[in-house]
Amino acid sequence: MSKGLKITLIVLGILVVIGLVFGKWVISGYNNVIIMDEQVKAQWAQVENQLKRRYDLIPNLVETVKGYAAHEKELFEHIADARTKYFQANTVKEKIQASGQLEGVLSRLLLLQENYPQLKANESFLKLQDSLEGTENRISVERKRYNETVQILNTYIRTVFGRFFAALASISKAEYYEIPKAEKEVPKVKF
Repeated sequence: MSKGLKITLIVLGILVVIGLVFGKWVISGYNNVIIMDEQVKAQWAQVENQLKRRYDLIPNLVETVKGYAAHEKELFEHIADARTKYFQANTVKEKIQASGQLEGVLSRLLLLQENYPQLKANESFLKLQDSLEGTENRISVERKRYNETVQILNTYIRTVFGRFFAALASISKAEYYEIPKAEKEVPKVKF
């Protein structure tokens, strides 16, 4: 074997090794961004499960309260409107906005018990209120987990190589589930 052929084979071997390492790196980076995107989607599905549970409980709670607070018609209309908006929403952002609207109205609904002392003693109302409070706690936990997975994906996308892989996989920044303004304000209780 001639010296020139040996050098050519060595250079070719080095190029193949570099190509394999580069290919493995590209595949690994691409797969990582896909995995992160799927984790965000899976975590959002968990949030939606809990939101659905909330929306299933609300009609029962509303019917119980209606018997005591028949003149609170506007409040019930807002609840129905928020529930409808949630189920008509097509994007995560729209669902987050609809959920935030409902959270403000729900806090008003639960404060009605202050105006209707007999409602406080109603067993059905208390059970539904406990179920709703448990659901709200679950939503809070799932929202936190969702935001953590969004943070991981969004941070990765902002890195030099992460941006490249995200563009390669057509994955964009995910939306955080922010706390609605209604939850940031302290509810007003009137006696």
